[in-house]
Amino acid sequence: MSTINVPKREEVSTANQAIFDNLEKTLGFVPNLFATYAHSENALGNYLALSNAKTSLKAKEKEVVNLAVSQVNNCIYCLSAHTAIGKMNGFTDEQILELRAGKASFDSKLDALARLAKNITENRGATDQQVLADFFAAGWTKENLIDTIVLVGDKTITNYIHRTTKVPVDFPEAQPLEGVKA
Repeated sequence: MSTINVPKREEVSTANQAIFDNLEKTLGFVPNLFATYAHSENALGNYLALSNAKTSLKAKEKEVVNLAVSQVNNCIYCLSAHTAIGKMNGFTDEQILELRAGKASFDSKLDALARLAKNITENRGATDQQVLADFFAAGWTKENLIDTIVLVGDKTITNYIHRTTKVPVDFPEAQPLEGVKA
């Protein structure tokens, strides 16, 4: 059960109404979690600026991080949304489950990224040095490391907003993660 309402367009500020209109045009709808940000005058615009900022990570790589972080933080909304986005980026259902578990047996470079994202999130930034060494050994750069940490923070924000507000999931619900070990 939701702890706060999902605001409708007419219930948010003029600035947020413009963002709603743009989301409607771009995505075809305003996701409930994004609408929830609009309870704040500034949070939705600020979040979208962070989320859409330039990064050294490609879209598919961002989904690796999003899925691993959302699983650690147990956010069904973000797991559901990023399962759909992961599929749009070419991942199979099996690969998505593996990424959620913090690994990628199908790609050694993505495996190092998934393991790093999971480890950073689980340890709240006190990253295991072997996981970090493996990340660099897989060909990732210091720029990729910093961009990954920023993305972990970005995703953690949405995970916490949903875990706190419990707004309804408006994506096909992600299946439970069972039998996949990282």
